[in-house]
Amino acid sequence: MDYCDRNPKIIEWGSEEIVIPYISPVDKKPHRYFPDFYIKMVNTDGQNVRHIIEVKPKKHLKRPVKKSRTTQKFVREVATYGINQAKFKAARRYCKDRKYKFTILTEDHLT
Repeated sequence: MDYCDRNPKIIEWGSEEIVIPYISPVDKKPHRYFPDFYIKMVNTDGQNVRHIIEVKPKKHLKRPVKKSRTTQKFVREVATYGINQAKFKAARRYCKDRKYKFTILTEDHLT
């Protein structure tokens, strides 16, 4: 993350350093979610703001649409979608409790 190292507004950053517990809807057991990035930066008002950022392909953010028959691919997509939604819910709660901002970026944001 050369960008973070060179940006004077970024005070600190890390990759996959924060651990957020969540319950998987697939197996109903506790798991640990490691968001992609943590960034602490100075905003335009001069205040410190903390962000947790997750980078995902946008296809993982859309609810799978069932075709005429249930395939293994569809089952995997449903599981991935459900797990991601559980992670994001836990991350939003984590961020709200700490006054952080949670953002999900896709390939649309990175190109």
